[in-house]
Amino acid sequence: MKRKIVSVLMCTAMAATLLAGCGGSSAETTTTDAATEDTADGAEDAAPAADSGELIKVGIINNDPNESGYRTANDKDLKAMFTEENGYEASFAYSLKNDEQITAAQKFIQDGVDYLLLSAADTAGWDSVLQDAQDAGIRVILFDRTIDADESLYEASIVSDMDKEGETAVSWLKDQGLDEYNIIHIQGVMGSAAQQGRTGALDAEVAANDNWNLVTQQTAEWNAEKAQQIVQSVIDSGQKFNVIYAENDDMAKGAVAALDKANISHGVDGDVIVMGFDCNQWALSELLAGNWNYDGQCNPFQASYIDEVIKTIESGSEPAEKTIIMEEKGFDAKTITQDDVDTYGI
Repeated sequence: MKRKIVSVLMCTAMAATLLAGCGGSSAETTTTDAATEDTADGAEDAAPAADSGELIKVGIINNDPNESGYRTANDKDLKAMFTEENGYEASFAYSLKNDEQITAAQKFIQDGVDYLLLSAADTAGWDSVLQDAQDAGIRVILFDRTIDADESLYEASIVSDMDKEGETAVSWLKDQGLDEYNIIHIQGVMGSAAQQGRTGALDAEVAANDNWNLVTQQTAEWNAEKAQQIVQSVIDSGQKFNVIYAENDDMAKGAVAALDKANISHGVDGDVIVMGFDCNQWALSELLAGNWNYDGQCNPFQASYIDEVIKTIESGSEPAEKTIIMEEKGFDAKTITQDDVDTYGI
């Protein structure tokens, strides 16, 4: 796969660190040609490529951009970076189903892309197709989510530390010092790295403390309406609860809709603690207003990191780090500021 490398100036500034729920709703697979939209946060500083030379072909497999504010921001960031102006010929495929993503990867391999960029719907099942990519001379770069595959099958992994996201959130919850924790746990798509990390931390704390109880633990698959139904079912059952631990903002929003319908107070000084993940701007505004209590950040702006890895490889070098962890934090309703909302909200 010989080609003349297009010289591109690197981005000089990274986007401010932001979300994740990394959640979704649609499972349809779609493939589109290279995007030529206006710039997004994290890619706007990229300089135009040289006028001559062959473009670098990238096949980008992602989750449905409509799944959440996080995914919308993530997709926009990628489309702003991987343009002809920046030296790329990019194609995109979207699905929340692993088998459909693997089919898309196989097609990109057949199409002879130079790089396969992957945000996997599930952590398992990728070894065979990534081996096919490697055999074809295609470099694989993971973004957003980790997978259970041998590290030799990919060049780099630019991801959020989902385990740490969960641990940070659960540590915050523990610090609230409740006499008893009766938790409605609303999970994301089962098997995704985000779900595993955020669930694992809570499960560990529940197992370690007699006063931590799971009233229910169900997946709403990142969907607000399903989350509302789960909470409404608990309310109708008459079981007591005082914590909503939702693994993304959309599901927290759905949970709150059920609380409001039942006239159950929530947020700062309310009867129910509400927790979400992703740091959508509207969700951080809920914290600022005291309607929610906590929101965990998951940074969607990975495109410039991926671009840097590709440029490093194209120069004949190898990435200095195999795994690049995005910097993230959690926000408390009692300390969040308007500046936080404006800076970190996606």
